[in-house]
Amino acid sequence: MKVAVLGECMIELSQQSDDQYKIGFGGDTLNTAIYLCRCNGEADYFSVLGDDPYSQNMLDAWRSEGVGINHVRIKNSKLPGLYIINNDENGERYFNYWRQNSPARTMLSDYPVILDEIKSYEMIFLSGITLSLYPQDDLVALFNCLSQYRKEGGIVIFDNNYRINNWMSTHDAIEVFTKMMSLTDIALLSFDDEKALYGTHSIEDCITRWVDSGTSEVVVKNGHHGCHFYKDKACTFYPLETVLTPVDTTAAGDSFNGAYIAAKLQGLNNEACIKAGQQCASTVIMHKGAIINRDICLLGGDL
Repeated sequence: MKVAVLGECMIELSQQSDDQYKIGFGGDTLNTAIYLCRCNGEADYFSVLGDDPYSQNMLDAWRSEGVGINHVRIKNSKLPGLYIINNDENGERYFNYWRQNSPARTMLSDYPVILDEIKSYEMIFLSGITLSLYPQDDLVALFNCLSQYRKEGGIVIFDNNYRINNWMSTHDAIEVFTKMMSLTDIALLSFDDEKALYGTHSIEDCITRWVDSGTSEVVVKNGHHGCHFYKDKACTFYPLETVLTPVDTTAAGDSFNGAYIAAKLQGLNNEACIKAGQQCASTVIMHKGAIINRDICLLGGDL
């Protein structure tokens, strides 16, 4: 089983010292696709890049990771977005973005056939950042596609990944997220992002909001506090086996997603899927940048 992953990848500059940065690439959904493939899953990426050398380098790197790139479009005379990561003394990351002219923002209007292509997959993964890219008409087309896809038996997986600066207003974001909730089968949520969007509330309230909207499986990632899992009217808490002091929390949630989905594709039980996600994320946060070196073991031999 292969997953269709929709989103945007950008050039990444990650801080190595006070005045030195390492160039790479990243983006929440692409990060998930790469870690999914590293954890023995399969994913095809749907996005748009430019015809510049950096875009070609990205394609080469994704291919080497096993991520399918046949559905990545190239738009002439365009450049991908760019972001810079800085970290505080606790490893928490802060971003600055240059993405206004990214060709991924007009992917669905420039290449509407993509909405037909993704329907051939048994699972589709996207995020709140993916939704923030698209204008209203494209969102309507996407939501109509997802609605029909689910009626035909497809599974939609959604990571909330709310970034306030990506939206015109909180009201607009809530309106889009509310529609997305009704189209989601599996929600992989960051509790910090839920609180940023809806204000202070409990994890129980968070789960109830998604379940009442029609989501059947909910994971609430809550950093070093562990995570909560809901399915079949039962909620289970999974603490972290070891609480670490992170070097860089970039892609913590994305890597959790990748390992979790990969384990699900392999038919593992709910606990094994959660543990795989936690193990992968715990490894990634001990290294700089969104995509860590490929020779680092992510799952400790558990899968």
